[in-house]
Amino acid sequence: MRWYVLGFPVMVVRMAATWRRLCIESGLAVTRRSKNVVLGGDLLVSGSELRPVVPRLGVPQPTPTGLRVRIRMQPGQTPAAFLAAADAMTHAWQAHAVRIVSPGRGWVLATATASDPLIGGGLGVVPRPARLLSAMVGRTEDGALWVLDFRVVPHWLVVGATRSGKSTLIASLVFALAPQPVALVGIDCKGGMELSLFEPRLSALARDRGEAAALLGAVLAETEARMATCREVGARSIWDLPEMLRPVPLVVLVDEVAELYLSDGSREGKQLSGACSTALLRIGQLGAALGVHLVVAGQRVGSELGPGVTALRAQLGGRICHRVNDEQTALMVLGDLSPEAVAVAQTISEDERGVAVTTVGGSWVRARSTHTTAEQARQTAVQFAKNTPELPGLVHAITEIREAA
Repeated sequence: MRWYVLGFPVMVVRMAATWRRLCIESGLAVTRRSKNVVLGGDLLVSGSELRPVVPRLGVPQPTPTGLRVRIRMQPGQTPAAFLAAADAMTHAWQAHAVRIVSPGRGWVLATATASDPLIGGGLGVVPRPARLLSAMVGRTEDGALWVLDFRVVPHWLVVGATRSGKSTLIASLVFALAPQPVALVGIDCKGGMELSLFEPRLSALARDRGEAAALLGAVLAETEARMATCREVGARSIWDLPEMLRPVPLVVLVDEVAELYLSDGSREGKQLSGACSTALLRIGQLGAALGVHLVVAGQRVGSELGPGVTALRAQLGGRICHRVNDEQTALMVLGDLSPEAVAVAQTISEDERGVAVTTVGGSWVRARSTHTTAEQARQTAVQFAKNTPELPGLVHAITEIREAA
């Protein structure tokens, strides 16, 4: 309430008072000549004084954490100039941040945030959505709920350095999906240290690369079986199938994807890496319409992992980048969707645990996942263990590997 009564009017007055000078100094003004001007060589012989014309500032609209305002560009201007002037707007308006997007031709939308809504980790437990395969995992920088909707974006790539909040995000995701009629499958090649917390709610869990290859092969076989069912019925996706024939949605959680791609040089190691790479790529290509979804997480995703990772990245339309230790990883995750977001991701500090840049369809936003503790995750998995779908084919694939060992 304090923002709407005091903060918003003050920022509006500040915007109006500084707008013209800001545009002139930031190169956003356009110079127009009077029709009466007569030029002699390079000299102004007669005519009216040349005056800069600034873009038209619309009526600011308040938001819970700041405001939005439409800016009508002058002929010949492009959004790039306004993107470059975002920092100048931030200082002139004394805001925490100003973000510029171009939703339509001839105008841009400036969103100013009065203060950082992502400070601190006590976001509390967010409500669970009613929509199947939709998970509320935190909040965005504009105060809205951060939702991962697998029906809209089927597959996600999540990266982050140690203690950046990547594991907390996965815990929040499991917390949100556990009550839903969804099968969760885990691949954690570090002996299951991370995902074993959720094992009561997982339909299957692979703990090393051999088990991962077998499990991914079984998931791919399940995907192809669903495709055959849809083909027989004449359906384009499982959502077009009659309810009695519709299989349960399946979400595959992969923790530390580099463990699947790095090989020790042995023949067996290369075969396992190749099998994992091929299966993940095929699941990414086929799974969207068949209710099979990927969440691929890792500390580092780069070209040194091989061409398979680059091909897989193209199938993972949802991107989430926490604090990373190198620019290449940020470029790998965000560069092909929103180059501007790469620079934003690299400004995340060690104190901003859980903060990430997420992109969908070329637009980006800063967000922070709900702080879900290991104990909360374990209790949630136990509480909803009765919801765990039985997938014998997946369990059998892992059991065979363990018995052979």
